[in-house]
Amino acid sequence: MKMRLLAGWQARFHLVCLLMLLSALAAGVWPGAAHAQAQVTPLANETVAVEPLQAPAAAAPAAAEAAAPAFDHGDVAWMLTSTLLVLLMVVPGLALFYGGLVRSKNVLSVLSQILVVFSLVLLLWVAYGYSAVFSAGNPFFGSFTEFAFLKGFTPDSVGNTPIKGLPDYLFVAFQSTFAGITTALIVGALAERIKFRAVLLFSALWFTLSYIPMAHIVWGGGYLGEMGAIDFAGGTVVHINAGVAGLVGAWFLGKRLGYGQTALKPHNVPFTYIGAMLLWVGWFGFNAGSAAAADTVASLAFLNTVLATAAAVLGWTLVEAITKGKPSALGAASGAVAGLVGITPACGTVGPLGAIVIGFVAGVVCVWGVTGLKRLLKVDDTADVFGVHGVGGIVGAILTGVFSAQSLGGTKADLDIGHQVWVQVVSVGLTVVWSAVVTAAILLLVKVVVGLRVTEEAERTGLDVTSHGESAYEA
Repeated sequence: MKMRLLAGWQARFHLVCLLMLLSALAAGVWPGAAHAQAQVTPLANETVAVEPLQAPAAAAPAAAEAAAPAFDHGDVAWMLTSTLLVLLMVVPGLALFYGGLVRSKNVLSVLSQILVVFSLVLLLWVAYGYSAVFSAGNPFFGSFTEFAFLKGFTPDSVGNTPIKGLPDYLFVAFQSTFAGITTALIVGALAERIKFRAVLLFSALWFTLSYIPMAHIVWGGGYLGEMGAIDFAGGTVVHINAGVAGLVGAWFLGKRLGYGQTALKPHNVPFTYIGAMLLWVGWFGFNAGSAAAADTVASLAFLNTVLATAAAVLGWTLVEAITKGKPSALGAASGAVAGLVGITPACGTVGPLGAIVIGFVAGVVCVWGVTGLKRLLKVDDTADVFGVHGVGGIVGAILTGVFSAQSLGGTKADLDIGHQVWVQVVSVGLTVVWSAVVTAAILLLVKVVVGLRVTEEAERTGLDVTSHGESAYEA
């Protein structure tokens, strides 16, 4: 009995010794594991010192350089938005504005012409337009082949355009909308009587021979740019250029049937009103987007676009109230467009007070442009393209030379107002002459090749049916 009890205690003792030995071996073989666990769960009163890991000094600059973006994402986001806003200006903005001004039998023809002309110019811009404007060449044209079909550009390429902080494709897209809307503006002067194929041929030739050289002359390092002409967003390149082309085109086409004998009233003023308001919204991309960055210049252009347009609405309304006794909704909408046109060349260089003055003057003068001047010229400009865009562009371009001076709230320090106004007048004169001569030559060519005007029967029936085989308003 005693021997069994002793043997039991011996067995237990040997078992305890064996477990202690195994524990000691485990602690010796896996010391790191025991230490790590102790670091993870320290005692409550224990202070644990942790040293941060140091990256190799030589690798840090390389990693920072690799992580640094090639462009500012905020600028890219704003320019993508601006491009979309300019697209909104054309379709549906400009299309509705012009569409409401014509008679119901021609509204679809105007909508179609604007959409198709705009689309055509976008493709021509990529094919050779961008290259001819923004490549090196002579004072009037760049190279038509250097960047043809965007040769040398890739989705990842940055800094190969005049704006170094944007992806190349984005700058190309933004500028394409300017080319497209400029050419589409002319449609309003030719509406209700021009052949569809004549519009397309004219647009392709005019884009090539009038828009491209004017854009290169002003923005692409050409003659007027070197002279110091200020055209922030397109007073000469866009509005005077298109306005003069519309005037010459209206002369060549002749007056619509019944013009001056019966009232050829707009068929849908609400369309025109909605189109004008869409133009105002889209114009922020046009003007503030021309800063090419989300910065203080864009903010100035944005504010000036608000103020000048508001002043022009009031100016046009005031003149109508005085001269006609009743201000019209159509007049207020037209005044908004006049103010937008007037501030376009100046929006990035004049102060808020200058913007108000330019807008008000543009609104007042453009009333005369679509009434007195139009009668004086004896021309049937259907949508008053010259009276608003041509006249408003001239007013804005010249006054840019005045109110850009820092002494009058502008951003140009030490600006010689007299000299700058002279430069602006030269830029206006060159644009008028170039656009008029080129437009006349193109129209003569188009008349020989496909003809210009639809038949009298087609005009009486309406271009919706005779040119497009459809009607906007079914009985």
